Amino acid sequence: MILIVDDNPDNIYSLQKLLESKNFKVDTAQSGEEALKKILKYNYALIILDVQMPDMDGFEVAENIAGFSKTKETPIIFLSAVNTDKRFITKGYDSGGLDYVTKPVDPDILMLKVKTFYRLYEQTQALKDIQQTLEMEVERRKQAQKELRSKVDYLHTLLESLPQIAFTCDHRGNIGFVNGRWFQFSDNEHTFPQTHPDDRPIATELQESLESGKPLEMEVRVKKRDESGYSYQLLRVWPILENGENNWVGTFTDIDVQKKAEKEKDEFLSIASHELKTPLTSIKAYMQLLARKLKLDKGCAEAKYVNRVQDQVEKLNSLITDLLDLSKIDNGKLGINKKVFSLERMVQNAIDSIVQTHDQSNMELYRQGDISDLMIYGDEIRLEQVLVNFLTNAYKYAAGTEKVIVDCEIMVDFVKVSVIDFGIGIPESKQSEVFDKFYRVEETSFDFQGLGIGLYICSEIIRSHQGTIAVESSAGKGATFYFTIPLNLPTDAK
Repeated sequence: MILIVDDNPDNIYSLQKLLESKNFKVDTAQSGEEALKKILKYNYALIILDVQMPDMDGFEVAENIAGFSKTKETPIIFLSAVNTDKRFITKGYDSGGLDYVTKPVDPDILMLKVKTFYRLYEQTQALKDIQQTLEMEVERRKQAQKELRSKVDYLHTLLESLPQIAFTCDHRGNIGFVNGRWFQFSDNEHTFPQTHPDDRPIATELQESLESGKPLEMEVRVKKRDESGYSYQLLRVWPILENGENNWVGTFTDIDVQKKAEKEKDEFLSIASHELKTPLTSIKAYMQLLARKLKLDKGCAEAKYVNRVQDQVEKLNSLITDLLDLSKIDNGKLGINKKVFSLERMVQNAIDSIVQTHDQSNMELYRQGDISDLMIYGDEIRLEQVLVNFLTNAYKYAAGTEKVIVDCEIMVDFVKVSVIDFGIGIPESKQSEVFDKFYRVEETSFDFQGLGIGLYICSEIIRSHQGTIAVESSAGKGATFYFTIPLNLPTDAK
């Protein structure tokens, strides 16, 4: 808005109409006092000020305007018909005016000056807005940095108080902070502790995790600076989002005592399983002899009890076998003897074994999928063990239903073998854990016997064949357990 200050209404009227014809908004004042009151109340882009006015002339008004912090930068154009002498023009500039125009006024020249000063005012206001925005952004960033610094200090305090070795690193793997326990294993804050020669270097594992953006969890043996041996540590590294990029926090947790206890447990299981296997084999042989003898006497009631004992001996033998396999897996000694074999033969052997041991069941077992000519490379006995486990579970958890289906499907690069039952099923929330060691679904643990290691052993067997193992199920609607095996035969077998 432009303010016109003149004690002559005719001058105000003519100037107002001229400016409004060019789409400028105009306000007016007929005295210096009225002008000062309006200037304090409103913001003006330009003031056109008459010099010769009663009570307070234009120079006094301009000096008062310059004294107000709010308006001292508002441009002023003086208009005068009387004071045209050079000294008055100089006084006009000294009192704060940016231009001095004498009357009679050339409308075109005046409009040119008005447009120029108005444009300068708009640019100045835009610069002020930009400056204000920048100042606000600087303050915001200062505050954000202060808050971030506070969070970092708090994080470092927490890491320093942990009983574990703790550190932070950026997205490139450069270590930023380490707590005091770090120096028990490393002589400087930029180098990871020395790892066992048989373990992968920590920096290599960390780099893969950083590139994938996924947390890292690994067991690693590291060496203390003042000791010769290595101790087991559980390394966990996870991302924290800061300033739009991932920074990482890591800890080493001492699990050496736990690993030694696990080793002792595994050794005990291995010894106990072997020691139990020998008398159990004898019991099984004697029971078979006794059963044959009792079968000669068809009216003998004891034959039924002998059959029940044989069933329990088989269950005990299966448990001991699983414990032996578990011990071998934990010690990295599970034997896998691969060769080329007929998958159809393996599947049929597993089915025959199940049908014979469940001959009292009313459940029907159906086959789907033609694999009669398919040869694969793997351990036939171990893969049969997996399929037998699937089928045994199907007969156990789907007892009372009508059927179980074994489906074989040849895909592009692999073959998929599935066992489909229509029993109690597995809740979706539990499916990710069924292949974990010693895991049993709570809803069935009291109704069905088992140690919860059969599926874990199956998963290890399939993993050693570079295959996949999984379950698809809904509670109360049955389950489908399946595994896949690659179809890549050795070169000399093709």
